[in-house]
Formats: sequence, structure tokens, C-alpha cells
Amino acid sequence: MELIVLWDIDHTLIENAGVSKEIYAAAFTALAGRVPAEPARTEGRTDRLIMRDMFQRNGLAEPDWASVEKALADAGEARLHTLSLRGTALPGVREVLKEASVHSGWVSSVLTGNIADNARVKVAAFGLDSLLDLAVGAYGADALQRPDLVAVARERAERLRGAPDGVPVVLVGDTPRDVEAALATGSEIIAVASGVHSTQELADAGARTVLPDLMDTSRVLGILDALSAR
Repeated sequence: MELIVLWDIDHTLIENAGVSKEIYAAAFTALAGRVPAEPARTEGRTDRLIMRDMFQRNGLAEPDWASVEKALADAGEARLHTLSLRGTALPGVREVLKEASVHSGWVSSVLTGNIADNARVKVAAFGLDSLLDLAVGAYGADALQRPDLVAVARERAERLRGAPDGVPVVLVGDTPRDVEAALATGSEIIAVASGVHSTQELADAGARTVLPDLMDTSRVLGILDALSAR
């Protein structure tokens, strides 16, 4: 095995058209009995941090995580159809995921702040789930901080897919937190300016490879090939 590729989901693979924040609001309302005073703050945080922040900003004690995770999963499942209507897979994503999925030397999965159930909802809404090895992904319930998810995904790739110790890991994401997670863990990073952060912001965060989007399949695959050969 030559490479573990871990894709972020929101604003990297898909545009959720505001459905994500509706999921957080619905989960909060189900647990708190009232709507939140303001929308969730996301920006690459894990679901654990996002929901903790919502309860703190609303002056409420945080419920136990099992209850929070169930509320998030229920809210996500209820919005699968809405997401499929309002959102979209981003340009080039389907093509690059298809090519990565059939590369014999790569594991291609996700590293996302979403809980696993909602990550599956988001990629399934656009038929991307069959192009990703979701069993080895790392999700928002697996750790509080994003950098800690890298070790989770690596362990799963080693245990479930026989990835050798030390195989390179590359993150693909659209926020400075994706860049920070890569730098903190010795992983490679392909930063994509398909979200709210500009190419300059991503470069300033430390990304050496910054793309405007994932539309150039050959270019993305070429970068991944070069990283796997290091």
C-alpha cells in the first residue's frame, strides 16, 4: 500500500447549502427544548466541539455525548432528502473519487468533523458513498480535536486494510484547520479553496499545495501519485 487519502466532506466534496447548520439547530432544539440563540459555529471543528460550543453560548449544561450524538444522527437522517435537493457534489469530485477508489495502492476515505452517521448521509445524498472506504474513516465522535482524527484513521487503515506502519497520509480539505491537522501530524495536505477560505488564507496557514477546486482530475491524481512516491 502506497497512500492513505483522507477527504474532508463539507465544502471539499459537497456543498451542503446550509443543511449542516439546520442539523445542529435541530439537534440542539431536541435536547434543549428551545431553538439556539444563534447558528452553530463550524469552520472545520468536530461535532463534539460544535455542540459543546452551542450549549455554552446558550448558557446551558452540555448533555451526555451519547444523547447529543443520537440527536445529531436523527436530525441528519431526517434531512437526507432535503440535502439531496438543495445541495450538490462539488465540481470534479465524482471523477477524482472514482479514480482514487480504483487505485490499487491507495486507501481513499474521509476525515471529517461530522459524526459517522451524518458523514454517510452527506456523501450518500449525492451517490458518493460507494466511492469511499468509509469503514476506515475518522469522524467527529472519534476525538475532540481534528488532528487527533488522523491517528484514528491510520489505525483503522492498518487494522482493516493492512496498511503498513508509516505509509504516507494526505488530507484534502478546505479550511485552515485541515491544514493545521496535517502539519501537526506530519501528514501531507492538499488544500482546496472551494469553501469560504481563499487560496492565500490556506497558503498562509501552511499549505504548500493549494488548488482552487478539484475539477482538474489529472492534476489532483498527479499530486497524489507524487506524494505516494516519497
